[in-house]
Amino acid sequence: MDRTLAADLARLPELLDATRRAATEALTGLDARPVVPPAAAPPEPEPLPGHGSGAEEALAAFRSRWEPRFSASAGPRYLGFVTGGATPAALAGDWLTATHDQNSNSALDGAGQHLERETVGWLRELFGLSDAHTGTFVSGATQSNTVGLAIAREWLGERAGVSVSEDGVGALGPVRVLSGAPHSSVAKALAVLGLGRASLVRVPTLPGREAVDPAALDRALADTPGPAVVVANAGTVNTVDFDDLRAVDALRPRHDFWLHTDAAFGAFAALSPDHAHLAAGLDASDSVCVDLHKWLNVPYDSAVQFTRRRDLQARVFQNSAAYLGPLGPDPDLVHLTPENSHRLRALAAWFTLRAYGREGHREIVERDIDCARALGAALEQDPALRLLAPVRLNVVCFTLAEAPTPERLAALREAVGAEVFLTPTVYAGTPALRAAFSNWRTTRADALRVAEALRTAAKELV
Repeated sequence: MDRTLAADLARLPELLDATRRAATEALTGLDARPVVPPAAAPPEPEPLPGHGSGAEEALAAFRSRWEPRFSASAGPRYLGFVTGGATPAALAGDWLTATHDQNSNSALDGAGQHLERETVGWLRELFGLSDAHTGTFVSGATQSNTVGLAIAREWLGERAGVSVSEDGVGALGPVRVLSGAPHSSVAKALAVLGLGRASLVRVPTLPGREAVDPAALDRALADTPGPAVVVANAGTVNTVDFDDLRAVDALRPRHDFWLHTDAAFGAFAALSPDHAHLAAGLDASDSVCVDLHKWLNVPYDSAVQFTRRRDLQARVFQNSAAYLGPLGPDPDLVHLTPENSHRLRALAAWFTLRAYGREGHREIVERDIDCARALGAALEQDPALRLLAPVRLNVVCFTLAEAPTPERLAALREAVGAEVFLTPTVYAGTPALRAAFSNWRTTRADALRVAEALRTAAKELV
């Protein structure tokens, strides 16, 4: 064994303790750190060491060269994208994921696979899905949408009497994928799957909304030759608008379509009694995307994909190799996603669900919603800023009251960067900013601190 590697093995408890101290310092210092560090040039690249200096010096080098440049994305005022953090239990689960280093895709070594299935069952219950749905962990919402649409593609082939997984996408005729306000990952998935971005057809939304107009969808389906795919939204990016899933499902007696619902973070509305109606009808979907490193607050990367047609899923992703064993009636996870191998992502989710249960995660969801409303209410009182949409759940979409150009909004973002991280967007043609609340640490005090920072910075821009 390499001398340095052997020395680290001998000192492993000390090295893990040093790592624990470094992690503790990073996490306890989140509130005092700038949310986004001041812009600085990256350090000069170092050459690959010929002979390493061991884990202790690697840790020291990381802390001096790279850690100060990291954003406080695990903290309470990182409101860009929809970025959760990692609850204490999820963090413990993630550390143990690396410790045990399981590849949970094969039943030949199956404990990790059984743990994942138990976790998927908990998540199914959490989101109000029936036992008709089976689920699989994937890396994120993009992969979840891709898997769901791959199953939909196979369903289209089944309807046409062909197997796309065997004969290729050329065996299908023209495909139409209908959606009101699809996430960008949907178009990306269609490109990957060979259906093409041009197959995505935008359906008119309700006036002043991002939710699809059911009547317009009815007409679009009537104009579609043959079976189609409908991508519904349970929580849009800009305004967390929800399609009426029950109204969409009610179109099935008149039209033949696969219903895929992108509920990346909107599915968590089901945890709140006051907001569960937004996700009503989710169970009627043929496939569902839910991102877990958002509102479940587990570390990146983690999402889950549900479907009612696991038989089609296995037909798409089955992997034939002598060392994997037969497909069987209950397919190993290796036959259900593009990955032949994946880390035991389920363990962090298992830990946080086991530790805090439904009620603990309901409290996180409802507190974040309250924070979003508090920020929205504060911005409504500020003459320099204006809301572009109601605060429906956990995202505040707003802009400058005067001259909301991309340049001025970028200046506003930079001015408040030490206090809050926001992401730019365009809503109804207007350049805007988004504040997305999904972190388990965030409190109303953080929301008001963000509001004050925005008020001060916006006043200086006028």
